[in-house]
Amino acid sequence: MTDRPARTPGREILFNAFDMNCVAHQSPGLWRHPDDRARTYTTLGYWTDLARTLERGLFDGLFLADVLGTYDVYGATNEGPLRTGAQVPVNDPILLVSAMAAVTEHLGFGVTAGTAYEHPYPFARRLATLDHLTEGRVGWNVVTGYLPSAAQNLGHRDQMSHDERYDHADEYLEVIYKLLEGSWEDDAVLDDGEKGFVDPAKVHAINHHGRWFDVPGIAITEPSPQRMPVVYQAGTSPRGVTFAGENAEAVFISSPTVGIMRDSVRKVRAAALAAGRDPQAIRVFAMNTIITAATDEEAWAKFEEYRRYADPEGALVLLSGWTGVDLSRFDLDEPVGNVESNAIRSAVETILGARREDGRPWTVRDFSEYIGVGGFGPILVGSGATVARRLAALQDETDVDGFNLAYAITPGTFEDIVEFVVPELQKLGRYKTAYTPGTLRHKLFGRGDRLPTEHRGSRFRIGGDLSTASDRLESITSQLAGIARP
Repeated sequence: MTDRPARTPGREILFNAFDMNCVAHQSPGLWRHPDDRARTYTTLGYWTDLARTLERGLFDGLFLADVLGTYDVYGATNEGPLRTGAQVPVNDPILLVSAMAAVTEHLGFGVTAGTAYEHPYPFARRLATLDHLTEGRVGWNVVTGYLPSAAQNLGHRDQMSHDERYDHADEYLEVIYKLLEGSWEDDAVLDDGEKGFVDPAKVHAINHHGRWFDVPGIAITEPSPQRMPVVYQAGTSPRGVTFAGENAEAVFISSPTVGIMRDSVRKVRAAALAAGRDPQAIRVFAMNTIITAATDEEAWAKFEEYRRYADPEGALVLLSGWTGVDLSRFDLDEPVGNVESNAIRSAVETILGARREDGRPWTVRDFSEYIGVGGFGPILVGSGATVARRLAALQDETDVDGFNLAYAITPGTFEDIVEFVVPELQKLGRYKTAYTPGTLRHKLFGRGDRLPTEHRGSRFRIGGDLSTASDRLESITSQLAGIARP
């Protein structure tokens, strides 16, 4: 672990745009707004225009969410998600990246892909291919899955239990690390007319034999600029935090209050320390939705206009999927109370367990109204100067590194942020005025293209520790006990 000091207030804020290859991501119903272009999500023009806008605003990345199933928890039917367009129809996010990379030079891309239903061997090749084509500007958001519909459509009765999904993901990551970090030596490619294209002596079988996967052979891709793309992760349950501490380089949190946001950041940094890493080796992004304009009054008028397009049913469809709780069973004015769930455990704990400022629990109606614009992250409304000051204060109060910015309408919300908020943050000295050259990892950390030596993945480089994930379960259990304490 490095001995670098903890980061001080006043540092630059990082921005990711938060989108999905669908018509209604976090703001169900807003696709009906006359200025929204989400309906053109099936065209390359939508995505290349968005990428150019984000690069003009010096965004660090475009984070692409994904699901491999429908939100049919609400009412135990597909009617709600289909009628409201709540993250269905949804297309593959990975296929978008090459086109956006071709029209940009610096913008990073975080693509979501699950560990539950695709073998790691072909997926490692896709990651390496994207890293080559983007010249090292890609990251992978590791998700373990939470929708029962995805499991059922892939031949399973249900998904694995919450914590077992992370045990499975641990070994999945291990296979990826071995293939991308530990199979080809750096100078294996000769490209020599006499000696050959690749030196066979410098390409090694990984010989992985674990609980879930047997992968005996070599990687079939040559080393890419980052080798292992930047590892993103979003789970903040105790097991998810332990997983993040060992693997994540960027973590996304969704916190409805400043206190919860601060506590989530603390847990992530503590998990990194428990894994033998620098607590600041993880960039923490808090979800937020910004509604901005030239003045505070114009911004609030815009927000009220957006609220008129929000779809309460669509909001409850999404929340039911996130939490695994069928909210159609509750009266609109009924508190949800304590529930058990096998979906996103952190969503259950931070959302359904939340209370209003007056101390009373949130009702189903409260949730439907809150989520209608921007999902379950906070909403900041105001002029560029007002929002910039609040973002800076949030960073100072919570130790987040940046914000994962959802939209109300697209690309309008992002265009407004670029026009009104970015210049005000730059005036405060809290936002970059130019990109750092290099790969996504180097842009985020300034320490080169490769995984740092204290990261778990570096153990699987040539000559590294090739022990299997099952050998480490006892260590994970002890870490869980420590992270779970307040």
